[in-house]
Amino acid sequence: MHTYFVSPIPPALLFLLVLLVRVRPHTSAAMRQHVGKLYGSAVSSFLFFLLVDVGVSGGNPSTERAAVSHRAAQPPLLTTPEPWHLLVSQTPAKEKAKEGETVFLNCHFSSPQRLSLADLRVKWYKEDEKGKMDLLENNVTILPNNSRIFLSGDLSQGDASLVILNVTTGDHGIYYCEVTLPDRKVVIGDGTKLRIRRALGLFGIEESIGTIIGVVAAGIGGLVILIIVLTPQLRRCALCMKQGSHQA
Repeated sequence: MHTYFVSPIPPALLFLLVLLVRVRPHTSAAMRQHVGKLYGSAVSSFLFFLLVDVGVSGGNPSTERAAVSHRAAQPPLLTTPEPWHLLVSQTPAKEKAKEGETVFLNCHFSSPQRLSLADLRVKWYKEDEKGKMDLLENNVTILPNNSRIFLSGDLSQGDASLVILNVTTGDHGIYYCEVTLPDRKVVIGDGTKLRIRRALGLFGIEESIGTIIGVVAAGIGGLVILIIVLTPQLRRCALCMKQGSHQA
């Protein structure tokens, strides 16, 4: 439904109307005819102006209502949740300890967003020559009958450090700290390599398991190389000895 606005009568038309009203009867026919022509022209102009004005005035409310309905029909914008960002750092990269000592493996995490402890999951696991072994999951130690390994840090302060009491030679390996975010994103630290030194090594010298294995492997490798190199020379010497015995 359109709303129509009627513009005021132009001053020229008002003047002609007043002139017609006040034309006296004794006015000449020529004068009356001239005034009639002016009146007809003014009326035509007024009607044209009125139609144009009504058309313009009638279109605006419709356009405004269409714009309002278009804005109302638009669905609300869906905001994408901001992704979680987390940094997990482990220090030091390498750690050494003697049998029977207590070891602290540091793990700290930080995030620009405020984290809820109820939504965080901390896990520690170890990798060695036997494979992967989970030590702690969901902030709780999962090893049966093992109270030597547990969390020592304050999770509310971003500290998920691990402590190992009375370490043994079987504790050597690479330890990884893993944190799971509320959106199930998993962030893992770079790991800490733990080496265990025996109280008394070869010849009474403290040696780590890795050092002992390295020395043994190097000795075996050197022996194999020596055999490969010396075997052809020994064969030549044997042939020379046989030839000498035949000549004699």
